[in-house]
Amino acid sequence: MKRLIALLLATLALLAGCATLDEQQRTWIFQPSDRSWAGGTQAAESMEDVWIDFTSEVTAKPVKLHGLWAQNENFTTHANAPVLLYLHGARFNVTGSAFRAQRMQELGFSVLAIDYRGFGKSTNELPSEAKAYEDARAAWEWLGEKYPGRPRYIFGHSLGGAIAIELAAQVKDEAGTVVEGTFTSIPDVVSTFKWGWLPVSLLITQRFEAVKRVPDIGAPLLVVHGGEDRLIQPELGRKLFEAAIVRKAFVLVEGGSHHNTNSVGQAQYRTALAALFGLDDSLRVVKR
Repeated sequence: MKRLIALLLATLALLAGCATLDEQQRTWIFQPSDRSWAGGTQAAESMEDVWIDFTSEVTAKPVKLHGLWAQNENFTTHANAPVLLYLHGARFNVTGSAFRAQRMQELGFSVLAIDYRGFGKSTNELPSEAKAYEDARAAWEWLGEKYPGRPRYIFGHSLGGAIAIELAAQVKDEAGTVVEGTFTSIPDVVSTFKWGWLPVSLLITQRFEAVKRVPDIGAPLLVVHGGEDRLIQPELGRKLFEAAIVRKAFVLVEGGSHHNTNSVGQAQYRTALAALFGLDDSLRVVKR
């Protein structure tokens, strides 16, 4: 994401009068692909394929989303065992993020992880901010219809965290929201780079202004950030946390990078989930 945002900054002036500016930004920010890696592929093997069909209000076209479902051992023994919608970040598809979703499963959640349009096996369209919000909402509604009565949580990593904030601001039936390695807005991320002094903010169309939406969340919010995150600075996660007005917690995982925080910080996650959301240990199956 950082390298491609750099390209964005270097070429925005040239593209300012071009009709493809918006499309170029969508490509650079989302980096839609079939990319995965061995760890993700291996984790996905234990997950079930899920398909979600709906008609898009953004495009007026039919959409098919691909997802992976990982059911926790507590699901059949506890009627109130939690389910979680996992929203991944840029570049890697849902298979590439399966290992992160699996770690949330180890914390006690049954997890639905989805691909937005343009990623993996989902409908092959160039994603956009509006489409991603719509995809997340469709998956959320599918999860509620499929497993009614279960407490539902929203999780987002990196770019997926901004999508998670928007979803949580839209709905009223979430039990809580968790974001990791997330930012206040794309313009704010751009401003943290060494070329961030360039006056390009007004030209950014895919803004993901999570900081403006987080005050509209009505359920508890957990913001997690790696202390060694070099892509999204921890200060942006802290500012996002400070803008929320619900019951909330901020967890800084020392030694955590943009990519491994939910591994390095697993114990901190467990403590925060219990303290903030009141998730009883009996609902959690933890690898030891």
